[in-house]
Amino acid sequence: MPVFKTPFNGYSVKFSPFYENRLAVATAQNFGILGNGRLHVLDLSPDPSLPIAELAAYDTADGVYDVAWSESHDSIVIAAVADGSVKLYDLALPPTSNPIRSFQEHTREVHSADYNPVRRDSFLSSSWDDTVKLWTLDRPTSVRTFKEHAYCVYSAVWNPRHADVFASASGDCTVRVWDVREPGSTMILPAHDFEVLACDWNKYDECVIATASVDKSLRVWDVRNYRVPVSVLNGHGYAVRKVKFSPHVRNLLVSCSYDMTVCVWDFMVEDALVSRYDHHTEFAVGVDMSVLVEGLMASTGWDELVYVWQHGTDPRAP
Repeated sequence: MPVFKTPFNGYSVKFSPFYENRLAVATAQNFGILGNGRLHVLDLSPDPSLPIAELAAYDTADGVYDVAWSESHDSIVIAAVADGSVKLYDLALPPTSNPIRSFQEHTREVHSADYNPVRRDSFLSSSWDDTVKLWTLDRPTSVRTFKEHAYCVYSAVWNPRHADVFASASGDCTVRVWDVREPGSTMILPAHDFEVLACDWNKYDECVIATASVDKSLRVWDVRNYRVPVSVLNGHGYAVRKVKFSPHVRNLLVSCSYDMTVCVWDFMVEDALVSRYDHHTEFAVGVDMSVLVEGLMASTGWDELVYVWQHGTDPRAP
């Protein structure tokens, strides 16, 4: 399957919800510590033997840590940038017209962005300034700031069924569940004993959430009874950087780790590890599964490579 070489270190990869052959990649120079960033939009060829084409690339003065596609406009992508900004790009406009917006409210690095898949009119950003912010495309300022976490918020993710509910994962070792109609968080999940780097909601059960931690494990929780996890997934050798539930199979999730691997798990069986992919030669920090093509996966990492492959095949196979 095809591979794309990025000039900078990969940080995040996301498939388009509109075009099955399109994905966006967030990258940062010098491992995101200091330097520029670039947002790539890539198109896969119908022929897997042909290279991945770059549709667009947008340069930023600081690293890009995450990217999210708009769920309402097929040409709009959102970038979470290390300078504290959230930038919007429109592929339908010439490069000189981009970014179409730059929201500058966070006081530290923005680490994640997520677009509301239910209402499709708003998106979240989470930051190392310990906050989550809610935005709409048309407002010049954020709608609301959610400030309860005691340390960096690495991830904030909308519930796939409830338009007002999201979860946030933090370095304070908790995951909080929020309803934007409520003044504060509605639930505090003491998810791990170490920093929680990511979380994601199950796409078939709106009460199930997965968390990924520095403690090398993934945990799956049911928010109706969160005293003990539904499942604990051990197998990564270092911190687990991202977790993503499959859009097509209820019990399947994918993770990537500083151990350079991408793992696929079935959290409902005892021998939970389904597949381990070791194609990256540096930290694997971005992973996604296509909504439009079942089994199609993508990953990126600090080895400056983006891989796209079908689950069950070798990502490095030509």
